[in-house]
Amino acid sequence: MENEDHRSLGRRLRLFDTVPVIGAGLPIWLPDGAVIRGELERLAAEIAERTGCVRIHTPVLAKRALFEQSGHWDKFAADMFPVMKVGDDELVLRPANCPSHVQVYAAEARSWRDLPVRLVESASMFRSELSGVLGGLSRVRQINLDDAHVFCTADQVVDEVVQALDAIADAYEVLGVKVDHYRLSGRGADSAGTDHDWDASEADLRAALRLRGLAYIHVAGEGAFYGPKIDVQVRDAAGREETLSTVQVDRVLPQRFGLSYVGPDGAKHRPVMIHRGLLSSMERLVALLIEQHQGRFPTWLSPVQVALAPVDPRRHADAAEQAHARLAAAGIRARVLDRGSLGSRIARAHALPAPFVAVLGDREAASGDLTVNGRSVELDQFIAEIRAEIDSRAACNIGGDDHDTA
Repeated sequence: MENEDHRSLGRRLRLFDTVPVIGAGLPIWLPDGAVIRGELERLAAEIAERTGCVRIHTPVLAKRALFEQSGHWDKFAADMFPVMKVGDDELVLRPANCPSHVQVYAAEARSWRDLPVRLVESASMFRSELSGVLGGLSRVRQINLDDAHVFCTADQVVDEVVQALDAIADAYEVLGVKVDHYRLSGRGADSAGTDHDWDASEADLRAALRLRGLAYIHVAGEGAFYGPKIDVQVRDAAGREETLSTVQVDRVLPQRFGLSYVGPDGAKHRPVMIHRGLLSSMERLVALLIEQHQGRFPTWLSPVQVALAPVDPRRHADAAEQAHARLAAAGIRARVLDRGSLGSRIARAHALPAPFVAVLGDREAASGDLTVNGRSVELDQFIAEIRAEIDSRAACNIGGDDHDTA
């Protein structure tokens, strides 16, 4: 059977939608889709914290002058939304988060003892994509990502890139995403910076890949305008290649913004900036995962983890509500299905799809147990099992792949 596209599957499962009154390329995240996005953001935040990042918040608007100084205006003006005149200011929606993160680094004096400074933000940026290329979650006008930038000494770059590659590998293992290949994207004809800076940055990336024993292909002209990058290439469910995560080494923006730190010699030195996209945008990642799992997400990602189906919604309503309350108190997402015939409600549970379907009849109401995916289990034991599975972000459900309730 051919895999269903994320656009039709995501809308059928009520994960996201696009409405004309809001506009193309601006999907709304419906409650179940917001659960998935929230879990992915939590994963990214945990990895960011574990790798020494500190969280910040910066505005989605900034003066045009900021992006002129960074070079984004010259490079991407055609892909940015029009300038908004507010009094004497010319404001624009940001096409990238890095110029704002530069300002956080520059907000205080830095010493070599402070470096590396690792900043991360769950942030939105905006691209004025043409309507004809927009579709589902894969091509949108507002991109949301957990975006990290590291400011470090030249001697720290390779270690920071290795740490970023390790963090990406950790995330992919949890998500069940397989790397197709690594791509080292080099300098293009209209890139900023000197050959010396680009050569140094590319050498750093090569060294990190070599330290981790990662084979890669080199592609000229595909780097960012400010520096080379490692692109982590994956394939979607249809076999199409796309870039998911990136690690970029940048010696251009620190120079353009006059960033510095005081070295052990008492003199000012220029830091190197590393752009680290751990999970890509939430939109691109969720589109990939919807198609990868065909909506049947592992328990930790499932919007509804347990569907409760009372055999008789009148006689067994109290038992279902009590089980729901116990599950919710344990942080387990449960939903009581009490409309229609029992068969139709079980079918609805599978269509959600919920990895665990619990049926409650007279026996369960009397004993406090549940019949989950066809097996009888004491409620406390089930909560402990599913809680352990959620906490470990296991790829498979404790009930196995068979979700039958018979």
